Amino acid sequence: MDTLEAATASGDAINGLGTHFMLDMATYVYGETLGFQGMDFYVGGRGGPLGDVPSGVVAAAFVFFEPTFIDAAWARTASVKPRLEAATEFAGVAHRWAEAKVPDEFPAARLAELAKAVSDAASPATAPLFAAWRSLEEPGADRPKALAIHRINGLRELRGALHGDAIIAQGITPHEAVARRTPYMLGAFGWTEPHPDREQVKPKWAEAQAATERAVSPAFEPLSDADRAEFVSLVNQLQTAVTTIAP
Repeated sequence: MDTLEAATASGDAINGLGTHFMLDMATYVYGETLGFQGMDFYVGGRGGPLGDVPSGVVAAAFVFFEPTFIDAAWARTASVKPRLEAATEFAGVAHRWAEAKVPDEFPAARLAELAKAVSDAASPATAPLFAAWRSLEEPGADRPKALAIHRINGLRELRGALHGDAIIAQGITPHEAVARRTPYMLGAFGWTEPHPDREQVKPKWAEAQAATERAVSPAFEPLSDADRAEFVSLVNQLQTAVTTIAP
């Protein structure tokens, strides 16, 4: 399996595995115990690895969110917890989610090992959230499930940033991108009506997706063909496992 094939075949699973804990209502219930309200834990926790930066930097890194929505949420989170503490709490939720959801028989340590090779080889250029997440303290090797999801979430941030680059390069606005890909999330991302016609971006979308895979593929260079195939198999197996288990 070559690098482009590996990037393409693993993309959906990486996105899914890095997103599950963010969509879990338990995440926001826990956030409320820390003093965050609603989506503010997501904004403060995901953006927290960037440090105490202006809200415009966070909005730029998030790409697909309406900027004034991020501005207001970032301002509200400032007094709840220091930025890096919020990030650590957010990462901790991901780790606990992994330990609760990843099956015991799954070879999490091997996935963590392969994910590290990909992450270490990836350029952080235009991917500030990936770079910032990669700088956080990782779970220990004695917590392989948490370690695997931690590293996979970093790769999700990498893909998200490079996808954002590709979308913008095609002349698709962030509002149009959300309307096209996840219209049910428009409100959660802070976008208000009128929403763009999702059909108008279809001709450009395929090239943006292809450009994303091309941009991600160099990170797979250090892996052998067999290791790339194994990585793809493992992330897809795990994505299937955690989406089919009972809640």
